[in-house]
Amino acid sequence: MSDPYLGLTMLGLIVVAIMMGFPTAFTLMGLGMVFGFIAFWNPLQHWYDNRVFDLIVQRTYGVMTNDTLLSIPLFVFMGYIMERAALVDRMFHSVQLAFRRVPASLAVTTLLVCAFWGIASGIVGAVVVLMGVIAMRPMLNAGYDVKLASGAITAGGTLGILIPPSVMLIVYAAVAGQSIVKLYAAAMLPGFFLTFLYLVYILGWAIINPKIAPKLAPDQYRVAVPEYLRRVQGGSRSVVPGLLAAAFRPGVVRGARTESGTPAGYGVIARSLLVLSVPVLLTVGTFGAAWWYVTVYNAPEATATAPAKPATVATAPTAPPAAAPAPAEDKPQEVGLAGEATDDSAAKPDGPPQEVTSFMERTASTAGTIPPHFYPWFWGLAAVSALLLLVYFWRMDGEQLEILKELCASVVPLGVLTVIVLAVILFGICTATESAAIGALGALYLAVMARYLRPVLWWSLVGLIVGVLLGWYEGEDFASLIVAGSISGTLLGTVAPGLWYLRTSPELRRNVKESTFLTAKTTAMVCWLFVGSALFSAVFALHGGQGLIERWVLSMNLSPLGFQFTAQLIIFLLGWPLEWTEIIVIFCPIFIPLLSHFQVDPILFGTMVAVNLQAAFLSPPVAMSAFYLKGVSPKHVTLNQIFAGMMPYMIIVCICLAFMYIWPGMTLWLPEFLYGK
Repeated sequence: MSDPYLGLTMLGLIVVAIMMGFPTAFTLMGLGMVFGFIAFWNPLQHWYDNRVFDLIVQRTYGVMTNDTLLSIPLFVFMGYIMERAALVDRMFHSVQLAFRRVPASLAVTTLLVCAFWGIASGIVGAVVVLMGVIAMRPMLNAGYDVKLASGAITAGGTLGILIPPSVMLIVYAAVAGQSIVKLYAAAMLPGFFLTFLYLVYILGWAIINPKIAPKLAPDQYRVAVPEYLRRVQGGSRSVVPGLLAAAFRPGVVRGARTESGTPAGYGVIARSLLVLSVPVLLTVGTFGAAWWYVTVYNAPEATATAPAKPATVATAPTAPPAAAPAPAEDKPQEVGLAGEATDDSAAKPDGPPQEVTSFMERTASTAGTIPPHFYPWFWGLAAVSALLLLVYFWRMDGEQLEILKELCASVVPLGVLTVIVLAVILFGICTATESAAIGALGALYLAVMARYLRPVLWWSLVGLIVGVLLGWYEGEDFASLIVAGSISGTLLGTVAPGLWYLRTSPELRRNVKESTFLTAKTTAMVCWLFVGSALFSAVFALHGGQGLIERWVLSMNLSPLGFQFTAQLIIFLLGWPLEWTEIIVIFCPIFIPLLSHFQVDPILFGTMVAVNLQAAFLSPPVAMSAFYLKGVSPKHVTLNQIFAGMMPYMIIVCICLAFMYIWPGMTLWLPEFLYGK
């Protein structure tokens, strides 16, 4: 017995049950089982012959075999390991020194570190709590407004669920049947643009009203310059020429002392010059990688893939295997099966011709081509970067060199790991799951290296040699030798000292144990949620609730703009009482089958949903970021003050959504360039 109004009753009951505090996953399973039993009820058969029990097994098995979800525990483990290793304290101090002369420097530093740490870990609660402990009291002690301080922490902490590698985008990919790599590429520019809007708001507010963010006293950001650097700099404005001269005349620093009080020698000068080379190496590496990818790696592939047939689904030359496209309009999406690729996944769905022009089904017309203005932009940006580096080195004194040392020790390792994890996904070198494994191994490597630097470096050197020799023995090319050496060095540099010191270091044992437990807990929550959602959505579609909603929406004769506005408004309002997990796994499958009718790109829609769901963490009454921050804030900080500090960022989220709709190229340009239209 199926009835569309029973499906709507299910939808209403799940919202009420979640708002009453019932566990979401088991509520979904319970409602799915009860209403599924009603749908399959046959009075002529025994009650245990009801087919809902078969449906439960099939939906559960569909979730268990969904390869899209494999990367979730690895990315979560990567985040928890880095959070437990306490790597962020030194990062906050060094970034704060770098931005010490900027208005509202503590708030700007907090937002940047929150965003960076959120990207690296992707765990909103951990980022907000950690940054609340580190940054909240210093900002309040410096006289910062409570709303400014709380808003910077809560808004910055939520950026990790938008900017890749993001667990939210993985969940959406599994629900919508879209490619994770395309969603990651699409979310890059909107995520950084949203961060830019947050910074503009903080700086603008601080400039207009300086009282909310008083300037720090000079003694709070002064950096002690070692004696050898003062001697090298002499009366010059820049320390760089003196260091270069000292490399040929090390006697200049003879008798001077380092920051630790030891006599300075040629090794100190060499380490300082190595630190100076880091900005140059990062700049050259970035431009070199861009040149190699666009003109060497990607362009020749275009010649081979250019004659693609217009009626077939094009395979991007560098993209890993993508998930199946969203189902046709008349087949409601069932959560848990979205990521399963079928042989007829590229078949033309029923309906008007425009329904086959989705982002996942277009031919590769731009992937592998060199953009027409690439060379002027490349050399122009390279010239500007070189000029900025020259000015930076020309104005660098001993104090700025010490700050650069701190940045290289605290920010660069995490930054390199994050860039590698994203690059191997976006360039199609690894799948998302393999990239997550690289990130988890890299996080373990940094956690062990933070306490046992010298053993890790020696074992890494041994692993590098072993990996290169094994690759050479197998006859691999030069690029493969680099990859083999890097992976082998990281693996041996993590495992050997990690296992050796695990028995003698209670802190290392505790960090690994807690990270493993929290990863298992979070992964179990996500998997149970998907099992419940798979059953719920299947029964909801069985009762005809999906078809009823589709007919109702189509009867409104909305334009694509009207549909986008209505869908995003509903998701925005749902973000007030519900969390992003419930919204994606319960309500997004209702909108996804309608996208083809309104000619809305599913990649663009998913990225807009991810941006919109920032509000789920920033909107009362169920703004989890506020409760996370309240738990670690001083007693005089109230929830109302935290809510007031978060409200302007909700408006900024709406502004970002408007920009994304007006200028869809901000979202779709990068995935179209990397993987084709």
